Amino acid sequence: QVQLVESGGGLVQPGGSLRLSCVVSGFMISSAGMSWYRQAPGKERELVAGITSGGGRINYADSVKGRFTISRDNAKNTVYLQMNSLKPEDTAVYYCKTSWGVWGQGTQVTVSS
Repeated sequence: QVQLVESGGGLVQPGGSLRLSCVVSGFMISSAGMSWYRQAPGKERELVAGITSGGGRINYADSVKGRFTISRDNAKNTVYLQMNSLKPEDTAVYYCKTSWGVWGQGTQVTVSS
């Protein structure tokens, strides 16, 4: 059974940093593209960052370019999202997703002073 478990969310002040983790079980992430999405209250879920199976191609939403970094550790079967210079508008539930549509349960990120 494929399972994605996100962690690392929390409350952080503007300008702060968080690192989200997505631990995957049930398949090897080395064979899959992986993505991070987020959904803010009252808004649609949006793509934040994606990385191909080999890590050779990475894309980011314009709103996070230069601040967020997606990475993967195939040996640990884990995908990460390093988030720096956080802004209040980054507040959302963050989800990990496989390229074929399996989602994690999400982790809440709140940026507030």
